Amino acid sequence: MSVDRRARWKFWGTAYAMLVLLTGTNLPTPLYRGYEERFGFSPLVVTLIFAVYAAVLIPSLLVAGPLADTVGRRTVLLPAVGVAALGSLAFALAESTAWLFAARVLQGIALGTASGALTAVLAELEPTGDRRRAALVSTVAAAAGLGLGPVLAGLLAEYAPAPHVLPYVLEIALLVPAAAVILALPKAEATSRWRPRRPEVPAEVRPVFATSGTAAFLAFAVVGLFLSLVPAYVATLSGSRNLFLSGAAVALMLLCSALAQLAGYGRPARRLERAGLPLLAAGLVLLALAGAVSSPPLLLAATVVGGVGQGLVFLGGLTAVSQAAPRDRHAEVLSGFYVVVYLGVGLPVIGVGLLATVTGLLAAVQWFAAAVALLCLVLPAALARVQRRRPIPA
Repeated sequence: MSVDRRARWKFWGTAYAMLVLLTGTNLPTPLYRGYEERFGFSPLVVTLIFAVYAAVLIPSLLVAGPLADTVGRRTVLLPAVGVAALGSLAFALAESTAWLFAARVLQGIALGTASGALTAVLAELEPTGDRRRAALVSTVAAAAGLGLGPVLAGLLAEYAPAPHVLPYVLEIALLVPAAAVILALPKAEATSRWRPRRPEVPAEVRPVFATSGTAAFLAFAVVGLFLSLVPAYVATLSGSRNLFLSGAAVALMLLCSALAQLAGYGRPARRLERAGLPLLAAGLVLLALAGAVSSPPLLLAATVVGGVGQGLVFLGGLTAVSQAAPRDRHAEVLSGFYVVVYLGVGLPVIGVGLLATVTGLLAAVQWFAAAVALLCLVLPAALARVQRRRPIPA
């Protein structure tokens, strides 16, 4: 195998590893309603399961990013794949709500450990050294994994035997090639002794990080809503309990995100964010209206428009931060960016879950949609100010 072909193989193999890890962490999405019935818990518990995932994922990101820069990517990534397999195994064996919390803890550790390092590996292995292309592959793999997990689990749960076991067995099998790819990465020598330190973003990156991080937070607050509560929202509006339909709604949103990223490739990062935020706001308004008038077609429109907006915001934000990050702290800065992303996934949805216990699910989603839509419309002015002070390369 030629050097160039081997480099391309490692690059796309790393993208596969990211895809599979994110697929596994989102397999439970259409299955939570079944877990609610089996174990007798409320929608609030679903949001708390998401919260504990974020609670362990974020410290893992903060530790693993600098560690990967110091001891090498492979040393960090191999254990992450093993922990991901344990998380899927815990879901497959779940006999109570406590098992679900434990499984999500393991998945949070795995993804937190791997996210920054995998994104940095993609930037380093991109055959032409194009960080913009590496960022595109990273964001598309992330969106595809987020969408593939729910639709795959929904399909298997609805039409195959052992609905709460088979999806996780398949995930464990898919992790085996991912581990092989990571084993093929070079084992880097430690460049310095690693010490725990306070999370920090280099001063020259902070203005870009603050605005792009805020945009990504809003984009992934919408993803968190779709992953946790929108399947139940879909069931309420459609009157259908089909698990594949619930998973497909989430998958459609993330498919639109991935397609928008492919369409947006090559455009300036700030332009992507400024285009995506109003679309994200429009999708949220349509989501609220769909609940108000009980309209599945409006829900479909909200899913498509919101997905396109989310994809443009995510690609623009990750590209801006990756381009601004110094090479010797690349994984650390990207890990910090993913901290913001997963805070967006985990925190706002807890508030929605709490509100749903008081107002009901439809009203809680409507209030959430209105608040986040307003923020999406305000943020572009801040992006424009930062761009004037510190331009991001086209």
